[in-house]
Amino acid sequence: MRATLRLLATVRPAARYLEPGQPTGITGLPTHNAPRSMLLYLYNTTLEKLKAAPEHSVYRQSVEAVTKQRLALVEAVVPPGYKEWAEKAREILKKEPERFKTTNTVSNGGLEAAKVQREGQAFVVRQLPSEVDMRYQQWDGEVNDGPELEGSRTQEEMEWHVRVQFERAEAMEQKQIDWEPEPQLTAEQISELENKIGAGLIEEVIQVAEGELKLVDTMIESKVWEPLEEPPAEGQWVAFERTA
Repeated sequence: MRATLRLLATVRPAARYLEPGQPTGITGLPTHNAPRSMLLYLYNTTLEKLKAAPEHSVYRQSVEAVTKQRLALVEAVVPPGYKEWAEKAREILKKEPERFKTTNTVSNGGLEAAKVQREGQAFVVRQLPSEVDMRYQQWDGEVNDGPELEGSRTQEEMEWHVRVQFERAEAMEQKQIDWEPEPQLTAEQISELENKIGAGLIEEVIQVAEGELKLVDTMIESKVWEPLEEPPAEGQWVAFERTA
């Protein structure tokens, strides 16, 4: 079934790469643009947050086991050209570290990116921007210069217009970073990884990882490893055991 759904996505015949943003066969779930890097980030972040729970916690032990197992599977699949890309990316991060602060995002061809440190590793998290109806967009702070003036302009107006355009072009140039997207996994590599994980399409695996990451905060806040305030009666759960 998973293979049938994946065939509905648009695939570039020449290189056999899945097209980001194209349908996967599941309503509302488009093809992810960088599934490998996203899963590495989500799994490493989950493992880091789990450290807040005590080691004897059954919840921590269970989630760590599943997360580490899936993390190893993802790390084992390396896209073509990844080594060369990683070397160039490290040089950019080293040269301009202030441009990739966690609190800031940089525009890269319609994508958003931010550097995040996890377990001694640096992740540049990138996401496809969501489509927003312009009718519901709020004012973004851009100054409204008013309607275009007709007829000839005065010398003062022309100088002001040139100055404003120059300042805007300079600001845009400062935001641009020569950052190449991470090499994509081939369609065959993604299919192989999906079969090894056995939890649906890679986009579904990402959704589960995102949900697990959000759940960690709730479980730690609730301190699920502590005894119940009202201990269950003896034999209360016997009927629900597998051997019952």
